[in-house]
Amino acid sequence: MHILVTGAAGFIGFHLAQRLLQQGYSVVGLDNLNEYYSVQLKRDRLALLERHAAFTFARMDLVNGKLLNTLFQAHNFSYVAHLAAQAGVRYSIKHPQSYIQSNLVGFGNMLEACRQHHVRHLVFASSSSVYGLNAKLPYDVRDNADHPVSLYAASKKANELMAHAYSHLYHLPCTGLRFFTVYGPWGRPDMAPHLFTEAILKGAPIKVFNHGDMQRDFTYIDDVAEGVARVIECIPTPDPEWRASAPNPAASSAPWRIYNVGNNQAVNLMDFITALEQALGRASEKKLLPMQPGDVRATYANIDDFRDLTGFFPSTPLAEGLGRFVEWHREYY
Repeated sequence: MHILVTGAAGFIGFHLAQRLLQQGYSVVGLDNLNEYYSVQLKRDRLALLERHAAFTFARMDLVNGKLLNTLFQAHNFSYVAHLAAQAGVRYSIKHPQSYIQSNLVGFGNMLEACRQHHVRHLVFASSSSVYGLNAKLPYDVRDNADHPVSLYAASKKANELMAHAYSHLYHLPCTGLRFFTVYGPWGRPDMAPHLFTEAILKGAPIKVFNHGDMQRDFTYIDDVAEGVARVIECIPTPDPEWRASAPNPAASSAPWRIYNVGNNQAVNLMDFITALEQALGRASEKKLLPMQPGDVRATYANIDDFRDLTGFFPSTPLAEGLGRFVEWHREYY
């Protein structure tokens, strides 16, 4: 059971690699250690992974297709968990080229490597952001998601379509996972839990967008890692019930599937802030601001299909997850 985890120095990739090592996988972790956020945080995650004899790190940029092919030649990967990407909705507004290179060119190179080397299953990270202007809640994979409001979201939707083309043409089994607002220890410093915690501890105001009228399906990282680990060996096959006359957007006549991975409930942003204040034992000063470009008011995942496939159901209450995050944050920082 030899697996490649891309983005292994990233938040979700690190936790997934840990989970797979515990399960007995041999893991090669790939990351380019870019400077989008603290490289030291990424190195510290890697240091924990490198304690495992079954872990090997490869520093590499997926844009370099030749180098990626060399890696595949050196390892007989059964599975690939592709989590590497240029992340961040707001960053994509000012730095579109980073997303085109990492999320489109890099993903294309990954698809080609998986095809050439006969990988049994490619599992890749999509995002709840693909739902864009969709107003129907909860978000359902059976609904079309064709109106993204950021280039990041568009790049993730493009990944789903690119994977479908490879699955249809070359019978490469592919599963895309739409993650919903993942949080927890070792989390990204550009996300709300870290930004709010830093500000509260410094006595600085926190930025609350859309004047607090926001909802997110906050999903604890251990639940996400468990869900991804379960789906890896659930290799998709063509759906015999799929019909071109009334297509299900989440399935196909090819071995390709799309699933939501979320906590299956929407939490008001102000309730999230209250829970974080309680975990920190401090109140916050709030600076109410308008909605940011590229953002959406609410996210909420329907995970019925994913639960039916894997038996997965998130088990970490928000207060408990934030308590663990705060404990880690105080220790690490």
